[in-house]
Amino acid sequence: MARRAAKGTGTIRKKEITRNGKKYEYWEARYTAGADPGTGKQIQRSITGKTQKEVAQKLKAATAAIDTGTYTAPNRQTLGEWLTIWERDYLGGVKTFTALNYSQHIKNHIRPALGAVKLEALTAPTIQHFYNELGQPQGEKPGLSPKTIKCIHGVLHKALQQAVSVGYLRFNPADACELPRVERKEIKPFDSKDISAFLKAIHGHCFETVYLVTLFTGMRRGEVCGLTWDCVNLEKGIILINKQLQNIPGQPGAFRLVSSKNGKGRSVTVAASVVELLKRHKTQQSKVRLRARALWQDAGYVFTDELGGHLSPNTVYHNYKRLVASIGLPDARFHDLRHSYAVAAIRSGDDIKTVQGNLGHATAAFTLDVYGHVTEQMQQESAARMDAYIKSVSGT
Repeated sequence: MARRAAKGTGTIRKKEITRNGKKYEYWEARYTAGADPGTGKQIQRSITGKTQKEVAQKLKAATAAIDTGTYTAPNRQTLGEWLTIWERDYLGGVKTFTALNYSQHIKNHIRPALGAVKLEALTAPTIQHFYNELGQPQGEKPGLSPKTIKCIHGVLHKALQQAVSVGYLRFNPADACELPRVERKEIKPFDSKDISAFLKAIHGHCFETVYLVTLFTGMRRGEVCGLTWDCVNLEKGIILINKQLQNIPGQPGAFRLVSSKNGKGRSVTVAASVVELLKRHKTQQSKVRLRARALWQDAGYVFTDELGGHLSPNTVYHNYKRLVASIGLPDARFHDLRHSYAVAAIRSGDDIKTVQGNLGHATAAFTLDVYGHVTEQMQQESAARMDAYIKSVSGT
């Protein structure tokens, strides 16, 4: 009876093959990785390399892993093959819209660059080079932003971490990668002069009410475009913001309603003037609905086209850019309306916690981090007023 090799032992030998009439030499190590639980037969694995030293090192690492119980059997599938499995079997608990975003990042970036790489051969330097390349211009096309690269990393890291969990990888090679720094864009809220000019510019515009509600509630573009009447209580002056209209990844011009950014709804008590504005808008919308008759799409949107369909966030944005350019503010972003609301609220005396709730930020600390400069200015102004008071009462 042949003697079985002990678990984890191995042998090294030189091998020679002939291809197209030419001889090639390489080294091979054979080792026992354990026994098949069903048959009891030994599981034999092999390691190859160009030199005896290289193979010996690989054999030593493999047998040491077997001894310590950390051994992972070689996985021959490519990253692209694993991503197909991951998308199909491991995204059941992810929101549909999020899964679509993952798929777009995989299709457009990860699979073309790394899909053919063997899963077990994927290294941190390889992934790091991939991230670096993403940030570089491709001809006339600019490189991806640090924020987008961070999102792509998030998808790849999740997929590789799952591979670790199921035993295909011993560790996640994406852990050691360095991401480009995401620079927070300087906020540029409108001052009182800018707001006055903006209000004059939008007067009579078809999107006037959209812009006014955005400016005086701090809603995001997708939130105001996705607002429905069932979330507006005109009697109490409360708006429930629990969803937003977003473009479907990979389908330009196609939109769907999804949950709000952090997945949690928020209620905002709005100014009486905003309530009156919405009441007038609802009355006007009823007139438009009567004219449309059977053609009206009763989806319940607050802001609609002439047939009741939702407004395109892109159309709202492009009209906004033309309007701000007409008043000398071509660089103004739509999101600056939200910043303008926040700054005005803080200057009006709202505490940070209230502003945080109205904006839908996860924490008050984040709100303070974004708008802390406003409170600093207010403190300086308060100190200046106190100084003036001290001088007035002391006669100095």
